[in-house]
Amino acid sequence: MQRVLIVVGAALLLAGILWPWLHRLGLGRLPGDIRIETENGFFYFPITSCVVVSVVVTLVFWLLRR
Repeated sequence: MQRVLIVVGAALLLAGILWPWLHRLGLGRLPGDIRIETENGFFYFPITSCVVVSVVVTLVFWLLRR
């Protein structure tokens, strides 16, 4: 459990440091991400971005377990 927490923390730290470059990949603006704007505010639900991040994290954990 300790190793998993360290890896997750390191991945979050790395993602935070690399965010200016990762943002250019288009995460959060993919087709399938729901964004509803009104004059009172907006609702944003990144369905496709969540799926992409989930697949990447699953592959990383799968590779680490091998």
